Amino acid sequence: MSSNLTRRTDPLDDFFRGFFVRPVDFGGGPLANAGVEAPQMRVDVKETSEGYEVHAELPGMKKEDIHVHIDGPVVSISAERKQEKEVKEGEKVLRTERYFGKVSRSFQLGQEIDEAKAAAKFKDGVLELSLPKKAEAQAKRLTID
Repeated sequence: MSSNLTRRTDPLDDFFRGFFVRPVDFGGGPLANAGVEAPQMRVDVKETSEGYEVHAELPGMKKEDIHVHIDGPVVSISAERKQEKEVKEGEKVLRTERYFGKVSRSFQLGQEIDEAKAAAKFKDGVLELSLPKKAEAQAKRLTID
C-alpha cells in the first residue's frame, strides 16, 4: 500500500522561518552562544621588486585600536573592538549582531622588511601597509694578508 502525503504550508510560515532561528552553539566560545560569528580579517598581499603591499579589511575598527608588529619577515596585525555599553533605563537588548573582541593575523613574507621605511595608512576600514624589502647583505670575500 502506498501513501501519497502532501504537506500544506502557509506562505507566511516560510517567510518568517528564517527570522527567528535560535543560535546553535558549536563550542566556539561565548559569542557562539549569541549567534554572532567572530569576524575574519581578510588580507591581500602583493609583492613588487621593492617590497610588499598589504591590504587588510578591518571594518568598524578605529585606527588607535589596530597594532602592526614587524619582526624580520614576519608581519603581525591585531585589532580589538571594545563594546560600548549604552543601555537606557527600561530598555532590553533583544539581539546584537556586532562583534566585540580581538582579531589577529600573522604571516611570513619571502624577505625581511625594512622597518625604518615601512608605512601604514587606515582609511574606510582598510589598513594599507607599504613594506619595503630590506637590502640583502652582500657577502664579502676577505683577502688574506
